Amino acid sequence: MWNMSILPIKPRFEPEKLKIYRFLNSRMSLTEKETRYYHNLVKGYEGEVMFDRLMENLLEERLIINDLLLEQNNTTFQSDSIIFSQDIINLFEVKNYEGNFKYESGKFYTLSGNDIKNPLHQLERNETLLCQFLQSIGCYLPIEPHLIFMNPNFTLYQAPINKPIIYPTQLVQFMEKFNMKRSKLTNKHSKITDVILSAHLIESPYKMLPSYNYNLLKKGLTCALCHSFSISVGGSRVLCYKCGHNESVESAVMRCVEEIRLLFPDIKITANVVQDWCRVIECKRRISRILSKNLTVIGYGKWTYYEL
Repeated sequence: MWNMSILPIKPRFEPEKLKIYRFLNSRMSLTEKETRYYHNLVKGYEGEVMFDRLMENLLEERLIINDLLLEQNNTTFQSDSIIFSQDIINLFEVKNYEGNFKYESGKFYTLSGNDIKNPLHQLERNETLLCQFLQSIGCYLPIEPHLIFMNPNFTLYQAPINKPIIYPTQLVQFMEKFNMKRSKLTNKHSKITDVILSAHLIESPYKMLPSYNYNLLKKGLTCALCHSFSISVGGSRVLCYKCGHNESVESAVMRCVEEIRLLFPDIKITANVVQDWCRVIECKRRISRILSKNLTVIGYGKWTYYEL
């Protein structure tokens, strides 16, 4: 049984697809469409992180499941966040839209008149599929859906008053109202969430990626903060001339390993590969020591490679 408290039993992590796009954005030229998609990924994740911080103010006993991907009736659906309370399940669709929008004839538009994907339709679809999934596992708790707009610079003109929308100016009031509801969880709740987590699907991060290959990507060590290539190595530290950030050489090498692992999952991690990728660390023996310390060593001599 879970320790009953305000517990993210499935925490939120930065999506691997977002990491891949960030790596590629530093090492190649993305098209305008790819850049826009990348910025939308960044914006969306930032909004979800803001939402998570807001939920840290929850009281009573709750169970939180983030980024849940399920399948129902041969259809996959992803929920930004689901919160289990004593007598109800709250389903959240989180948006980080910025700027001015309008709602007209059941659709969302930018003020310039461009039609955008209706997040209410997405929320309704997720609610229907989640309800069907929960009933299939014997859970009949009612679902209360919410569309949350997190960005304080978001405005929706002609906003509907009969839709489950929470606007940035309503977030404090929403949390106060949420916390007024008492919640005590039982073994039944933990068993239900265990079944849900066991059904979670792992989505491949390699869908909708730009075309790229190893030889055409820019090589070199990048800054962990500003992603600049203006990097120098001195002693055990790595310094960025652009923003002043510094980190240990070990940390920088392991960041390179993560880049290689995500961008090229079929390439074996070797000291030669890591040295070629980061370029600024000239001592291959030093790289080998770092890899041996943090990874599992496979093979011997020139056939040595490393695995997580």
